[in-house]
Amino acid sequence: MAETITTRSEDETVAFARRFALRLQPGTVVLLCGDLGAGKTTFVRGLALGLGLDPEAVSSPTFTLIQEYRGPRSLFHVDLYRLQGAEVEDLGLEELAAGNAIVAIEWAEKLREIPAGAIEVRFEDRGEDVRNITVDLGP
Repeated sequence: MAETITTRSEDETVAFARRFALRLQPGTVVLLCGDLGAGKTTFVRGLALGLGLDPEAVSSPTFTLIQEYRGPRSLFHVDLYRLQGAEVEDLGLEELAAGNAIVAIEWAEKLREIPAGAIEVRFEDRGEDVRNITVDLGP
C-alpha cells in the first residue's frame, strides 16, 4: 500500500516526517530512495524531531556512513551513497535493525536485500522545494 504526498518546503517535509515517525515501532527500518538533493536528510531531521531527538544534530552521514542519535527513541542514520557492493554488506545493517532504534537508510537502492518489514520512502524532486514523497508500507 503506497501513499504519496507533496511538500512545498523543507518545513513541510520535516513536519510530514515528524508525524510519520510517531507511527514507527522500535526496530523499524526506513529505506530512503531518491536523487541527490531530493530531501532525504531533511526527512531524517523530521524523523528525529518525531522521535524526541534534536533535529539540528542531524547531518548527512556521507563520510561517517552511520550516525547514531540517542534519546527516548534512538535513531541510526545510514548513508550508502559512497559505497558499492560488498562494502554495503560489510556494514552489518542487520544488527542495527535487530535493536530497538529506528534505522533510516539513505540511498537504500544500493541494498542487495531488503530487510523484512522495511518501509520504503521515495523522493521525487519537482523543483523549487516541491517534493513528491511516496511511502510504501509493503503488501
